[in-house]
This record gives sequence, structure tokens and C-alpha cells, in this order.
Amino acid sequence: MNHWLMKSEPSVFSLEDLRRSPGQTAPWDGVRNYQARNYMADMRVGDLVLFYHSNCPEPGVAGTARVAREAYPDPTAWTPGHPGFDPRGPQPGPQGQPPQSPRWLMVDVTFLAAFPQPVTLAHMRGMAELAGMVLLRKGSRLSVQPVTPAQFQAVLAQAGRI
Repeated sequence: MNHWLMKSEPSVFSLEDLRRSPGQTAPWDGVRNYQARNYMADMRVGDLVLFYHSNCPEPGVAGTARVAREAYPDPTAWTPGHPGFDPRGPQPGPQGQPPQSPRWLMVDVTFLAAFPQPVTLAHMRGMAELAGMVLLRKGSRLSVQPVTPAQFQAVLAQAGRI
């Protein structure tokens, strides 16, 4: 099992939005970074996710989710008018089927738990157990990134979940 951190702006899609989704499951679409896409291609059903709220007054891990469906073509890439539309990418076939080699992928994630209080970025920066975490590296902006099992457990412990 792998462990991941997935970032979303709460004004766009929050952990609470995931909780309110049908079956508490939703697609993680709109990723337009090749490295983040490659990480999603590595995700397997059952992998655990730290759900991180970014670009908000107090960025931090708000809770956890689980990968519910492995990577598949992201149709928002060929949906004109969608913020994730990629006019230069492969387009669907004549009957609307996904392109043979889609450029962009998505996974489905399922809500697991909300933390009583987010584990803030500022707090995580002070945790020795998180030294080397991709999120804490200078210039790290990936919306999907790996975390080690130890880092995952350290965040859960800080949130009072273990």
C-alpha cells in the first residue's frame, strides 16, 4: 500500500465536499502537471490519502481519504469550457470514447475521516518526523505527492487519530 498527499483549495473542492459526495466518493480531476499525473498513475485501490487544504488562511491536512478507483482518462481535458480543458491534448474518438493515449488522468477517492483540527503547514514544518516530506520542500507545489508510511502515521498521530 502506498500513501499520498492530495492538495485542493477548499473553495474549489474541500474535504467536506468529498464527504457530501454520493457514496462519499468523487473523482480527483483537473490535474494538469505531468509529475502529479504520473503519481496518480501509480495509485492503487486502497492506498491512503492525506487530504490537504491549500491556498486558504491556514493550509493543512484536514483529514484522510482512500483511493477508490485507479487512474483513468480525465474527460475534463477534452471538455470545452471546463477549467481543465486542454485544447492541445488528445481528443475523444468519433463516438466520444476516450482518446487512445490520454494525456491527463484522474482517480476516484473516498472520504475516510475529518480531523477535529487540521494539522497545519506551520505545525508540520516543526515536526522532526516530517523532515524530508515532499510538501515541506522549498518550491514544492505538486497537487499529488507521495508520503512515506512513517510521515502518514506522524500526521495521524498529530491529529489524534492513532
